[in-house]
Amino acid sequence: VLETDPFGNFLTQGYEVASGRDWARLGNLYLQDGIWNGERILPEGFVKFVSTLAPAWAADGRPIYGGFFWLNGNDEFPAPREAYYMAGAGGQYTMIIPSHDLVVVRLGHYKGATDGEKAFKRALALLLEAVPQRQ
Repeated sequence: VLETDPFGNFLTQGYEVASGRDWARLGNLYLQDGIWNGERILPEGFVKFVSTLAPAWAADGRPIYGGFFWLNGNDEFPAPREAYYMAGAGGQYTMIIPSHDLVVVRLGHYKGATDGEKAFKRALALLLEAVPQRQ
């Protein structure tokens, strides 16, 4: 479910409702450079755009935002710096980690979001130990 403004324009600002499996599918589309079942869905270069530091954020010395996606440029998460993610309300994440060929989804809600995010970081560290880097 995607929210719209009064004119019917999609907002896509962090309050979309989907299952964990659907968020993982969306993350996998980005992991596969915008190609799904051999068909290009996203424009060529779009994944590079969203996962590259935005110039304004670079100028501010804050390497944490690309084109509509957050970046792990300040090592907030125990993941490689090349990881990028969608962050939703209440501590929800869809993290794309290309070097491990991995998409990780965390669903959450406001109550307990801080503790949930801490647990997510611990689980992510363990997961990355278990999943080797892509050769």
